[in-house]
Amino acid sequence: MKRMILLLIAMQCCMLSKSQAVIPLYTDSIPNSIPGPDEEVSEITPDHQLLIEKISHPTLTIFLPEKEKASGTAVIICPGGGYHNFAAGYEGSDVAKKFNETGIAAFVLKYRIPDDHTMMRKEIGPLQDAQRAIQIVRQRAKEWGLNASHIGILGFSAGGHLASTAGTHFMQAVIKNEKEINLRPDFMILVYPVISFTDSIGHMGSRENLIGKNPSQEKIWAYSNELQITGKTPPTFLVHAKDDDVVPVQNSLDFCSALKKNHVSAEIYLYEKGGHGFGLTNPTSPVKWLDLVLTWIQKNGW
Repeated sequence: MKRMILLLIAMQCCMLSKSQAVIPLYTDSIPNSIPGPDEEVSEITPDHQLLIEKISHPTLTIFLPEKEKASGTAVIICPGGGYHNFAAGYEGSDVAKKFNETGIAAFVLKYRIPDDHTMMRKEIGPLQDAQRAIQIVRQRAKEWGLNASHIGILGFSAGGHLASTAGTHFMQAVIKNEKEINLRPDFMILVYPVISFTDSIGHMGSRENLIGKNPSQEKIWAYSNELQITGKTPPTFLVHAKDDDVVPVQNSLDFCSALKKNHVSAEIYLYEKGGHGFGLTNPTSPVKWLDLVLTWIQKNGW
C-alpha cells in the first residue's frame, strides 16, 4: 500500500513537471501568517485522488498551452476540499491540462487552508492568495503571452466559494497592491460551488472551517456571496447537479438570480443527476460542461 501511495504521488509530480513551473505566491513573507513549521501533508484516497492538507505555503502551478494554440486567455483554478483539504488532481491539474488543449493558459492555485494556528485572520487567508494569484498573472501577462483583460477564475465546491469571493470582494484589497493592479477577475466559472453561508443552504463544513464555529451574523452575511453581488461582479457560468446532497443546487440558483437582478451576464447548466464532486466528467450525462464553458468564453470574446 505504501509503495502504491509513493507511486501515485510520483505520477502526480510527473504531471506537474509538464507544466512550466511551480512558483511561490509570495517571494518574501507570507501575509497574515503565524510563523511555524510547514506541516503540509498529502494522501491518496481509495479512488486514487491526491488530496493535500494543512497548506500554509501557497503556490501557483503554471500550465501554458503550445504557442501555436495559445489564445491569450487564462484561467486561475481553485480546487475544492471544504476549506479542509485540496483536491489537487481531478479539480486541479487535470482541468488545467484540458484548458491547455484548447489554447487557454491555466494556473492552479494551491491556496492556504484556513487555520487559527497558521493565520492571524484565517477568514481572509484564502482570499489573499486568490487576489495575489490574479495580481501575479496580470503583472506577468506579457511574459506568458496573455491578454491581461482576459483572466478568469474557476472554482469547484469550496474553491467555488473562494472564486466567487474573489469576484465579489475585489474592491477591497487584502494584500499589498501598491501598483493598483486590477484584482477583479474578468469572468468566473463556478462548478458545484459553495456560495452561501446562510443556515438554510450553506455548506456548514466550509463555513466553520473559514469563519469559525460560532460566526457573527456580520461574517455570515459578508461571506454569503449571493448577497455581495453588484453590477460590477464579473460575468459568470455556473454548473451544478440538481441532486447534489452536499452543496444544495440552490447555491448556484441564488447566485445566478442575483447576478441577473444586477444586470450581470450569467449562464447556468444544471445536470439532472451527478451529485457532488464529479470534476470534469459527470458520469450520468453525455454533456461535457467544459465544452459549454468554452463556447461561452468564445461567445463573450475572451
